[in-house]
Amino acid sequence: MEVKVSANTRLKKKKVNSKLLDILYKILALVIIIGIWQISAQKIGSSLLLPMPMDVFKGFITCITDPEIVKNVIITLQRVLKGFMYALIFGLPLGLIMGFSSSCEKLFSPLVDSARQVPIMAWVPLTIVWFGIGDGPTIFLIAFAGVFPIILNTIQGVRSISKDYYNAAKSMGASPFTIFTNVMLPAALPDILTGARLAISTGWMSVI
Repeated sequence: MEVKVSANTRLKKKKVNSKLLDILYKILALVIIIGIWQISAQKIGSSLLLPMPMDVFKGFITCITDPEIVKNVIITLQRVLKGFMYALIFGLPLGLIMGFSSSCEKLFSPLVDSARQVPIMAWVPLTIVWFGIGDGPTIFLIAFAGVFPIILNTIQGVRSISKDYYNAAKSMGASPFTIFTNVMLPAALPDILTGARLAISTGWMSVI
C-alpha cells in the first residue's frame, strides 16, 4: 500500500514539475522575443517601422480603456458569434449526414467543394446586393467562412467511428435516434469541436 502511495506521489510530482517547466519555457521564449524586438527597434530607430515594446503596451492599454474602441469590439464579437451560430446550425447537420451516408456525401460534396474554393472577398458584392448595407453581409461572410471547417471536421469525426460501435448498439436493440445521440454524436464530438474552433478563427479573419 505504501509503495502505491509513494508511486502516485512521485507521478504527481513529475506532472507538477512538467507543468512548471512548460510555464518556464513559455516565459523564457516570451522574454527572448521581447528582447529581440527591443534590440531591433533600437537599431531601426523608427517607431513607424518598428515601435518599442513599451510603446505598443501603452497603446494597448489606451485601446482597452477607450469606451469607443470597447464598444466597437463588442459589436464585432456579436457579429462573429452570430456568424458562428449560423455556420454551426447549417454545417453540423450537413456534416453529420454526409459523414454517415455515402449517398448524401456524393450528392452534396461537389457543391461544398465548389463553394469553398471561391475566395471570401468575391462574395462581398453579392452579399451587399442580397443583404444591403449593415450587419447582414458581414454575418453572412463570417458564417460562410466558418461553415466549411465544421462540415469537413464533422465528416471526418463520423467516418472515424468504428463500425463495431454501431453493430453493438444495434445488437442491443438501439433505435436510430439512440444510436445518433449515444454513439455517433459523442464519438464525433472531438472533431466537431476542432471544426468549431477553426470556424471561430476563420470568422475573425473574415470580419470586414
